[in-house]
Amino acid sequence: MKIMIIGADGQLGTDLAKVIPTAEQIPLTITDLDLTVKEQVKLVMAKYLPDIVINTAAYHQVDNCEDHELPAFAVNTFGVKYLAEACRDNRAALVHLSTDYVFDGEKKTPYVETDAPNPQSIYAISKYAGEQCVKYILPEHFIIRSTGLYGVAGCLGKGGTNFVEGMVKKAATQPELKVVNDEVLSPTYTLDLANNIYALIKTKHYGLYHLVNHGGCSWYDFTVKIFALLGNKIPVKPIKAQEFPTKAKRPHYSIMQNAALAKIGLDQMRPWEEALKAYLIEKGYLQ
Repeated sequence: MKIMIIGADGQLGTDLAKVIPTAEQIPLTITDLDLTVKEQVKLVMAKYLPDIVINTAAYHQVDNCEDHELPAFAVNTFGVKYLAEACRDNRAALVHLSTDYVFDGEKKTPYVETDAPNPQSIYAISKYAGEQCVKYILPEHFIIRSTGLYGVAGCLGKGGTNFVEGMVKKAATQPELKVVNDEVLSPTYTLDLANNIYALIKTKHYGLYHLVNHGGCSWYDFTVKIFALLGNKIPVKPIKAQEFPTKAKRPHYSIMQNAALAKIGLDQMRPWEEALKAYLIEKGYLQ
């Protein structure tokens, strides 16, 4: 099985490259493939002829999307369309990574795959449109929604960092931290996500999946847990999201449930607390 990883140097892509056997990998970065160039997508697919393509690429600078909608749709919608068409023409399956932002955050119980999306930002709209392109063009697809990703490589779009690293760095220079406590989610370790993606794509159970570490917490709760595990007693103060105004609207509730994955007996994700500890060990913060 030949598996093309688009965004192989990103946060999730790096962990996919750890999990997938080297002999099966076709790792590509932005220098190898620009999804926004349709002819390039066709040529790269015809060159490598993968059995499965995993697309981790996205324009996810959420606030920038509000003023720069063209690059957001170029990558998150049209690039995904070109990729789905190339997969169809080359008889490849597609794994497309999507987001909790497709929901409006008004629900008070965990989101499952049958819940109706209601995107509330340009970023969210562009990502949902990408999902719809995949569903329309290619039956052999896995659409995977996740949330609150953090991994050892860090997010390229955020300067190679992630939320955990951001909090650790702030704690080194600030007397206290202020963290939002009215936005809740299911923070997800990308190594766990990569392992479960690899298990899933070895099946032909195509469709839409939520794939997150189990449970949920606020960003404040997540931060408190980080420093409890590290033994750092820095004060962490809960605040409301309105105290940190942003251009793009965020869903206040993004806890998700792996209902479809559990239905086929493939939910290998662990509780978010265990995943966080494993991350801190992998980073060398804990023994």
